[in-house]
Amino acid sequence: MKITNVHAQRIGPTLTPDRSRVLMRPFYPSSDDIARRIVARVLALSDEDVARLLSQVLGEFENRHEQVEQLLRNRFAQVRHYLGEAWEPSPERQALIGSYFTHEYSPESAALFNPSIVPHPDQTGLPTGALRFILSLRATGEGHISSITFRTGTVSAQHRITLTPPVPFVTEPERVPNPAYEKALFGRKLQEAGVQNDFCQRVLGQLPEAFILDDLYRVLAAERRQTDPADTTADRAVRGILLLAESNYEVHFSPDSRITQRVLFPSTASQRNGIEDARFVRFQNDDGSLTYYATYTAYDGKITLPQLLETPDFLHFKFNTLNGPAVQNKGMALFPRKINGHYAMLSRQDDENILLMFSDNIHFWQKPDLLLSPAQPWEFIKMGNCGSPIETNAGWLVLSHGVGPLRKYCLGAFLLDLADPTRVIGRLREPLLAPNEAEREGYVPNVVYTCGALLHGRELVIPYAMSDYATSFATVSLDELLAAME
Repeated sequence: MKITNVHAQRIGPTLTPDRSRVLMRPFYPSSDDIARRIVARVLALSDEDVARLLSQVLGEFENRHEQVEQLLRNRFAQVRHYLGEAWEPSPERQALIGSYFTHEYSPESAALFNPSIVPHPDQTGLPTGALRFILSLRATGEGHISSITFRTGTVSAQHRITLTPPVPFVTEPERVPNPAYEKALFGRKLQEAGVQNDFCQRVLGQLPEAFILDDLYRVLAAERRQTDPADTTADRAVRGILLLAESNYEVHFSPDSRITQRVLFPSTASQRNGIEDARFVRFQNDDGSLTYYATYTAYDGKITLPQLLETPDFLHFKFNTLNGPAVQNKGMALFPRKINGHYAMLSRQDDENILLMFSDNIHFWQKPDLLLSPAQPWEFIKMGNCGSPIETNAGWLVLSHGVGPLRKYCLGAFLLDLADPTRVIGRLREPLLAPNEAEREGYVPNVVYTCGALLHGRELVIPYAMSDYATSFATVSLDELLAAME
């Protein structure tokens, strides 16, 4: 008998925000004058007072962070210009000054939600039939600032979830100080962004085919000196070039850190209010090698902009801008391999429908085509994808979300043809997962949502967020799900 309806089974466990996991973040006084006065007050202290105060600070915070004193000295190096004198304070006084320009931030204090899940690069030492995974989550803290945090765990042969206890300390990566760029790609991004002009052409003409940030700074400074100081088009070009360079950057974590320690916190102007809803996917390259990509939404407090994250190992990450007229709205999701020689991406351009687009370059997206529109009452307001498509023998399985009465979010699913994903060959009529009474209350009520699921054998493992507050897990038989498609 044909299955006409199927529901995911909730299995847990549930992840809730952990306020004890704190980052040491730069603190900025409200003005430079205040900052200079703070430094002057610390410089006026006796050596004995410095030693006593630093001892108090370290005693209070060293059990909450690793290498606290070194972190404080690193912060001093960033505010050294406020000294106003050429003398060098003692290491102890440097650390104390740094403490006045540092504060704790709890990235998970408000919410831990919108998860995606991918196989872990390391699958050694597991029982037969088990799979180790990495779970990425949107963590939200003070000021509604969102970052990416991680958990790890395993799925057993019986499809049970076990999460590895997270390391209590959390850490941010170091910025790669002098990243490399490809001139052809950089020039195309400038053109797509509408920044290209004669000044840009002259700058690019002096750069090698592969250049580093220092090369760019040097050529920009030299070319600007050669240009009329009153030329405002040159000033706009300089700002556009620097914005592009600073928005395409690399970071790396210490190899000694655990994945659960690592937090990707906003660090550029375009993402100052959030790195939101990362959709991670394990992508198979043409040569068979694997790269983990994540499309995410950068939010500056006013504008949302889809962007791309890339990592081979969850230690080293590249943040890349996406360009082209189809890069807009939210919820871009990359297919896990090329199709007919082209990258493929799901998107939502109009805050209502799901669209599909193809590209010969992962950085540029030009023309989206309508794929799916709201059809059922539970998705009448709008639809969107819930992560990258999953390849099955029956087709590309895509989890979706629909928004219905009272802005209630439910999860659905549809199926695309493997060879021609522009063809929708199956679709659920009823939600796969809807918020129950225990999940309706949270930061945003009446929402279940995910940014990606994982196929384990013939079982689909779905991490999902509950009302934009916490995260849990559900599973559903792939065969039953496919059988319920119309």
